[in-house]
Amino acid sequence: MGLFDKIKKTLFGNNEEKAKQAPSKPEEEKAEVAEETNEVKLEENKVAEVETDAKSAEAENESSASEEVKNEPEVSSSKEAQTSLEEVAESKPESEPVDTAASQEVEDSSPEEEKGEEIEPETESSESKKQELYDNGLKKTNQGFGARLNAFFAQFRSVDENFFDELEDLLIESDVGFETSEELIDQLKDEAKLQNVKSHDELKKLIVQKLVEIYDQNGDADAEKLTYNEGKTNVYLFVGVNGAGKTTTIGKLAQRFKQEGKKVVLVAADTFRAGAVEQLKEWGKRTETEVVTGPVQADPASVVYDGVKHGLEEDADYVLVDTAGRLQNKQNLMKELEKIERTIKKLVPDQPCETLLVLDGSTGQNALLQAKDFDKTTKLTGLVLTKLDGSSKGGVILAIRNEMKLPVKLVGLGEKAEDLADFDAASYAVGLFHGIV
Repeated sequence: MGLFDKIKKTLFGNNEEKAKQAPSKPEEEKAEVAEETNEVKLEENKVAEVETDAKSAEAENESSASEEVKNEPEVSSSKEAQTSLEEVAESKPESEPVDTAASQEVEDSSPEEEKGEEIEPETESSESKKQELYDNGLKKTNQGFGARLNAFFAQFRSVDENFFDELEDLLIESDVGFETSEELIDQLKDEAKLQNVKSHDELKKLIVQKLVEIYDQNGDADAEKLTYNEGKTNVYLFVGVNGAGKTTTIGKLAQRFKQEGKKVVLVAADTFRAGAVEQLKEWGKRTETEVVTGPVQADPASVVYDGVKHGLEEDADYVLVDTAGRLQNKQNLMKELEKIERTIKKLVPDQPCETLLVLDGSTGQNALLQAKDFDKTTKLTGLVLTKLDGSSKGGVILAIRNEMKLPVKLVGLGEKAEDLADFDAASYAVGLFHGIV
């Protein structure tokens, strides 16, 4: 089952199923009424038979006996009537023990059923909380894309070549990306003709479906999870431009790992930005995590060497390395990243297990350009998209996934530490597109 099949009920509701099920209700009601009518008729027939027998007995006794004798048959006939009525009344209770036994079985089984269902509300609660986090974090993107899409459809009455050209421009403006938008439009043209789609709602649904499918075709749910090797020291290297949120991401992640009972070491390899080391030290205090630092203006690679070595000696579960922000077009700074990677591999050949590019989600298409340039210098394993809650450019995830095949590992959906969430494709798609159709 594809991603769209999993989430389409959440996105579009169960209108089709409701429509199919609706006609069956009147039929059920008619059947119930018919059964009740038949039962009533049977009861009336039985009572009528008893009354007829009583009347005939009375008539015979009146014609063949005196007044004294008349009274006796009347008594006997009335007794017979009562006896017959009692027989009718007693015929029903015979089935009662069966019903009672059935009800007892239901009562006996209900506690087991209740026990089995006790876990479900907790699961539903955690899932609903996660979806609520995504809905809130992607609210601006959802509203922005929805408003543009609705305004666009208000301008067009027919689906022609001009319609698709304008739609492509809208998708590019929504940070879906040029290549992804072009690919989507080609698919939409074919699909719209094939399904003979004409109404605006049908077209909106088709656009959302194709966007989700384009994302899903390059997806790998396992690749979206952060790598963790049990019994080893896992080194995570964080890279990105100035102001993307690397240090804050490291601090939030350290807090999460500490809450999971893991041992964490932070490495302050951003030796150039004023206040960068102090900021990481502050996160160290909050999370009670050790921070390895070096002298001011020290060689970042030497600080990384000391930090990773210390993490190995302390049998740390995680070593999180903060690096200086750098523009992707500054060759000398990009070469410095290569040196840091070589330094880590000298100590641990199979590390870093994660090289994460931290991107400011509010930069839109510029984030895609950064990802492409950084990936040329240092082989990225995944992306962290921050500040999505304050941006309307969350659609850039679709472009990055489609054009680079890179998994998004973490998303920043708020200011709190718990708002740094593991990326979930289904929750993201629902948060991005819900309410649009």
